[in-house]
Amino acid sequence: MPKSLQAQRYRHLPGFLRAMREKANLTQRDLGKKLRMNHTMVHNSETAERRVDLAEFIDWAAACDVDPLDALKEFLKHRKG
Repeated sequence: MPKSLQAQRYRHLPGFLRAMREKANLTQRDLGKKLRMNHTMVHNSETAERRVDLAEFIDWAAACDVDPLDALKEFLKHRKG
């Protein structure tokens, strides 16, 4: 079984997170402050260097002023694998 960060089903998430942040006109530093995490962790999440769990996904969406349920539905609609 491939590592979780390399799994096909995970590959779309980092780009999706980045697009959500950019659509909210937030820099990695801005989002990091909202999430109370270092901007490096934001970067690593967007480049698949770090795995994002469901709770973080919900916080990420909310910080980008996106309803977390809408974000999840959008992610599932476009995900492959």
